[in-house]
Amino acid sequence: KLGRAQGVAIAAAMRHGLEVTEYSPKKVKQSVTGNGNASKEQVLKMLQHLLNFKDDPKYFDASDALAVAVCHHLQASSILLSGGNGKAKGWGDFISKNPGRLRK
Repeated sequence: KLGRAQGVAIAAAMRHGLEVTEYSPKKVKQSVTGNGNASKEQVLKMLQHLLNFKDDPKYFDASDALAVAVCHHLQASSILLSGGNGKAKGWGDFISKNPGRLRK
């Protein structure tokens, strides 16, 4: 069910011209902590250090979302500094570069 919800969210965003970028959990952890196998607690502690806040959430949903935002910021900064690498920048870019892979 989560995959279906994700697909609907991606399709809706693309339909409205919004850019969609996805990161694996390992990529998010690597970007935030330097360790792709970090625990949720380690990610939270690094976010607290990086963003200077003390709150310990009851659940990790908010810190997971914040970690994705920090990862996206770091990745976008890295791409801007390196000049890009020619890879697709999101689903819209992928589809425009691979029109034969689209099913209607």
